[in-house]
Amino acid sequence: MKNISKILLIIFSFGALTSCEQDLDVNTNPNTPDAITPDLALASAEASLIAMTGGELANMGGFYAQYHTQAPSAGQYDAIDEYNLPTTFGNRAWDELYSGCLNDLQFVITESELQGNTGKVLIAKLLQSYTYQVLVDVFGDVPYTEALAGVTNINPKVTPGDEIYTDLINTINTAVANYNANPVPSAFGTQDVIYQGDMTNWLKFANTLKLKIYMRMAYTSLANPAAVRALLAENNFVTADAKFANFGTQISQRNPFFEVNLSSSPGLGDINHVASNTLMQFYEQNSDPRRNAVYRASSTGTYASLDQGNGAAFNNTAPSYARPNVTAQTPVYLITVAESNFLQAEALIRYSAQAGAKAKYDLGVASSFSTYGLPTASATALTATGAVYEFITGLATEQAVRQVMIQKWAALANVNNIEAYIETTRTKFPEVVPFGTQDYAAGNRIPSRTSILTSNSVPSILFYPQNEIDRNTNITQRTSITQKVWWDQKN
Repeated sequence: MKNISKILLIIFSFGALTSCEQDLDVNTNPNTPDAITPDLALASAEASLIAMTGGELANMGGFYAQYHTQAPSAGQYDAIDEYNLPTTFGNRAWDELYSGCLNDLQFVITESELQGNTGKVLIAKLLQSYTYQVLVDVFGDVPYTEALAGVTNINPKVTPGDEIYTDLINTINTAVANYNANPVPSAFGTQDVIYQGDMTNWLKFANTLKLKIYMRMAYTSLANPAAVRALLAENNFVTADAKFANFGTQISQRNPFFEVNLSSSPGLGDINHVASNTLMQFYEQNSDPRRNAVYRASSTGTYASLDQGNGAAFNNTAPSYARPNVTAQTPVYLITVAESNFLQAEALIRYSAQAGAKAKYDLGVASSFSTYGLPTASATALTATGAVYEFITGLATEQAVRQVMIQKWAALANVNNIEAYIETTRTKFPEVVPFGTQDYAAGNRIPSRTSILTSNSVPSILFYPQNEIDRNTNITQRTSITQKVWWDQKN
């Protein structure tokens, strides 16, 4: 099992999450326990997961969802903004999610099954399912049925993404059924940093995760309206944000995006990310107070921003612009109440003739304001009849869905950037339009001004990590980052 020592670091002394020069592997730490337990392994797995989804993948997702762009007079992330990612880009995320997160969770499952603890098994399988979904959504077909075999299979074949998705649903259903038949509480307590072992919240998470999986299938032949309607009828979705908030304020205690990108001393950190016009202008032109929650003002107190990828046209520096408002202790979110409501709104539009969709949409906007620490009355004013975010009923399905997806995109900034990018890829909302034709107030993206791709193309997948290509003879590198994940079937 890899990276066991970070368990104590993360949970008990806020240990190292990630840095641009350091790997998460801290196996020489003298505080490593002699014997690993399922409780400690779960904490390790959660740390691995949030270090990647809240760190490197949040960084990339923020560029591709067009929340932030590369600052002038700096260039660390030019390759991301140019859509010119190297094949090595995914090395750390792939290694940490497989060797760290998934392996640790498999240990939890194996040991907890021996102990007959159905609660621990359920939580671990839910987190495994969440992690595999992230891997499929960014890398496409990945090792699954042959994964986690250790030295007995060092060349696991990839499993098609649609088969993985189908099995994830089965895995969740089986784990929930086993728990309900013999409900043994997990007793993880605070070593489950997300929900502190509360099984009621994890059962709600299970339903919400299933709904998310089903909605990813919406444009495919695997779309399952009956299963979605059953979930909606059960109406047992998350009522508390699933988040990792155990961060401190000292070095190696902090939010992973902050730790890498914003925490260094003046002149060394906080120099690469500035607000993208795509989201900034959406907020500003709609008088949306989330602007001040998502972004910090410039050094002169303004909220200046740039068209995506246009930093090279200027010679000033990041402090001249608004920048991501991520602090040392900003939580990393897996699923929020807002996201759950938007998933339900989309499902009601697609499979229930829009009945009840407006109510869920309105709740989604209000819940987003709550997550950002803003008064929900402000959200209510924006979604009221005649207001800029009013949900218009009776539109054609895709236009009704568009209303939901624009608000979902606006609600995920600094909350779950990689999820925002994935959802823009699935639904094509906000649309990518030629530069000069965009309507930022309505919600439009543009091709990065420095894009190496043709026309309005944007990345839709990552290259397989070069480390895995070098090691695994059963994986062949793809030819382009415009190839599609299996569920990416909307024209």
